[in-house]
Amino acid sequence: MSQDVQAVTGDTPLEEIVRLMERHQIKRLPVVDSGKLVGIVTRANLLHALASLAGETKAGATDDASIRGRIYAELEKQPWAPVNMLDIVVRNGVVHLWGVLLDERQREALYVVVENTSGVKGMEDHLVWVEPMSGIAIPMPEDGAPQAKAS
Repeated sequence: MSQDVQAVTGDTPLEEIVRLMERHQIKRLPVVDSGKLVGIVTRANLLHALASLAGETKAGATDDASIRGRIYAELEKQPWAPVNMLDIVVRNGVVHLWGVLLDERQREALYVVVENTSGVKGMEDHLVWVEPMSGIAIPMPEDGAPQAKAS
């Protein structure tokens, strides 16, 4: 038994309880109120809480239509995104970007949005950059196009 007893109150945040258990390598913490023992928090209690939270958490849908919808939803929030000039096709988790860019920097920004969307397995770039001064369409070089990647 330890002489330096660690205790918590009923309103101690869960993070602090876990921190105390880890720091002091203990399996149980007494819960006190006004100096009186009102309960004990155990590692099993923490696992039960974690399991109940995991049951409430729903994984993001990974079907092609929902991936496409999430990408468009994120792009619509971005003032730089040329949403009306894009066509996004998703097949088997691979995102195909089609359309026209008026600023080449948008390409990298689009990559970031796509890569940070859950369920995406890869990306293929079919975008064309139209240089605004001359109106010349410049496709992305074949050797620079991102390839589908398995995750």
